[in-house]
Parts: sequence; structure tokens; C-alpha cells
Amino acid sequence: MPGLLQDKKLFGEDIPWLCALREKGADIFRRLGVPGAKVEDWKYTKPRILNADDFVWPETPAAHECSCGCRHHDGEDCYCKQNLPFEAYQIRFENGFWQHEHNHLPEGVTVLPLDEAIADNEICRRWMGKIADMENAPFAALNTAYLENGVFVCIERGVKLDKPLAIISHTCAGESNLFYNLRNLIVLESGAEAEIVEYFHYSGIEKSRYFANIVNEVMVGKNAQLRHYKLQDEAFKAAHVSLSAVQVKAGGKYHHFCLQKGADLGRDEVRVKLLDRGAETRVDAAYKMSGWATLDTTTLIEHISPETYSEQLVKGVVDGEAKGVFQGKIHIAPNAVHTEGRQLHKALLLSDTAEIDCKPELEIFADDVKCSHGAASGELDEEQLFYMRSRGIDEDEARQILVEAFLDDVLLKVDSEPVRNWLKSML
Repeated sequence: MPGLLQDKKLFGEDIPWLCALREKGADIFRRLGVPGAKVEDWKYTKPRILNADDFVWPETPAAHECSCGCRHHDGEDCYCKQNLPFEAYQIRFENGFWQHEHNHLPEGVTVLPLDEAIADNEICRRWMGKIADMENAPFAALNTAYLENGVFVCIERGVKLDKPLAIISHTCAGESNLFYNLRNLIVLESGAEAEIVEYFHYSGIEKSRYFANIVNEVMVGKNAQLRHYKLQDEAFKAAHVSLSAVQVKAGGKYHHFCLQKGADLGRDEVRVKLLDRGAETRVDAAYKMSGWATLDTTTLIEHISPETYSEQLVKGVVDGEAKGVFQGKIHIAPNAVHTEGRQLHKALLLSDTAEIDCKPELEIFADDVKCSHGAASGELDEEQLFYMRSRGIDEDEARQILVEAFLDDVLLKVDSEPVRNWLKSML
């Protein structure tokens, strides 16, 4: 029976550099395999369910085109009318396959299916496979072995996108254990500015099983700004593993925010390299879960040059027998003086069987830097709960109010008010 690494016919078999890159990814994954408990980065999050031998590739969804140009399935509403309560340029994937891009993009903005970009776009060929470190990311290596589906986004020099670009990934799974990979390459040239929203959701049977393996390679150019927001709301028996590998040049700013509330196994990993003086990043996250889920937020911020800045705030709410994981490392290179890095994780445990595993790290090889990290976990304040109930608020509603209040300060890190309100509504 097939496992994760299978023979599969892919596009571009006549492109030598692409075939070499895929083979490199396959070789690395054969060597590393699905990580186990002895792999430090995965010791709290054990992806045992990914050792299954019944993975199947989804078939290209049959769809038809409606009068507005969108492609969708019989019985479904037009994609333009679904999901997002704010205006956005939209790209949609169904079971890992590009469905449509129905937008009138501004001049200076390129959005292409990945296969088209690899074949025709010089910028895509220049950066593809150059940002993500496969040797330390086995699922990025697996993703590279199947490099085919995804999106290429390029915001040209000085262009400011007037509304968010939404990458919406919908999984429609039945009883089969679907497996798909998405690879997105996002390049902001000098002085460019954009907001990108990733949204992962599903439909189908309640106990849908599937594995979504996502890799984003992101280049933020000199004095460019990218605000990258993500909502992971997968099926409760699904696995979702995502890596965002980011490089930020001089004066550039990258902000990543992720809300995780779905999946049986969910991991959002962010690795940011601050390459040049004045580069900044902010990596924030929130998670809310119950049942037996494991949700993992893993970060690595590398301060390569002097006078760089990073800040992280991660907050989680864990109920039932679920487990929350936070692993965050700040690395200060030997010459990265006058650098500042801050990191904080807080968690709320709503049951006696909930679990939090937290590993904050500082790795400092330079003097004259400011760095801090902290972690705390606790329970709901019983006095606050009693006060609210004494004012006529029932217990479930009171608990929900306190949970939302606990997560509010991290959600306020989302600069876009429409996106922030949408994320709050999804809690």
C-alpha cells in the first residue's frame, strides 16, 4: 500500500532544474522520514498518524464556469459569494488544485498558478527552492518532491496592494485518506506593500481524513512590508503541517499571524531570517482547541545582521484532552549587535486533562543586545466566573467571554480591522 512518498507523474519532467530539485527533496525525505520522538523539533508533536499506508492522491475536481468567470461544483454557490466578509483579491484551491483566480489585479501585481510561473517567470525560477531549508524540515522536503501545485505572487517595486490577497484552500474529503501539497512563492520587491490572507477549511463527512502539507517561501525586499494572516480550520481528524520560510532585507517588515482552531494534528511553523540592518518581524499566534487535538506553533527567528528587531506573542486555550505546543527560538548571530528580540507565550487550561508543552529558547552569540522570553499557563479565574454568574450570565457564556478576553490582546496584533473582526468571529 502506498505511503507518503509515491511515484506520481508531475508536470515539467522536461525541465532539468525542476527535476533535480524534486529529486533532492525526495532524497532528503527518504533519509529523514516522518520525524519521531527523538527529533528535537518534533518531540512534543509526534506525527504518528502520518505513518499511515493508505494515502491517496485527490483527483482534479470537476467544475464548471459560471457567468462571472468563477469555477465551482454543481450545487455550490459561486465562489465569489462565499466565506470572506471583507473585500479581497481571491485565489482558490480545491483539494490542492487551482480552481480559479477571478480578479482584476492592479498593475505591477503578478499572480500565477505555480506550474505556469515555473515554466515562464524568471523571478519564480530564481527563488523557487532557495528559501526553505529542506535539511531541517522533512515535510518541506516531501513538499518539494511533489513540487507542482500552488501560487506564485510577485508585488513589483513600490507597488502597494489596495486590498488583501486571499489564498483560500478548501478540502472536500470523503472516507479516503487524501494527501496533497501546496507550494506558494511570494516575492515583494523593494518598497512594495501587501496583505495576504491564507484560509484553510473543509466540507464533507464529519470524520474526514486528509493531510495538507503547505510550504510558503517568502522574500520581503528592501523597505517592503508584508502582513501575512492565516486561519487554519481543518476537519477535526485532519493533519495540517505548514512551514513559512521568510527572508527579510534591509528596512523590510514581515508580520505573521496565525489562528489555529481545527485539525487533529496542526503545526504552523515560521522561520524568519532578518538578513540586513533594520529588518523587522513580528510573529504572533493564537490557538483554541478541545478533544484530543494537538496544535503546534513553532518559530525560529534568526537575527543575522545588526540593528534588527523581532517580537512574538502566542496565546492558547486548551480544553478536553487536547495538547498545545509552543517552541520558539531567537538566534542572534555573532555580529548582530544592537539587536532586540522579545518572545512571550501564555496558555489557558480549561480542564484537568489539557496539556501545554512550551520550549522558549534564546541563542545569543553577540554582546550589546536586548532579548527576553517568558511563558505562563493557568486556569480561568474562578472569582471572575462567579461574578459574571452572579450577574445572571450562564456558565458557558461566562467562560466564553473570559476566553475571548484572554485572546483579545493577541488578536489586536492584527492591523487590518476587517481581517481582525473576521478572525474574532471564527473563535
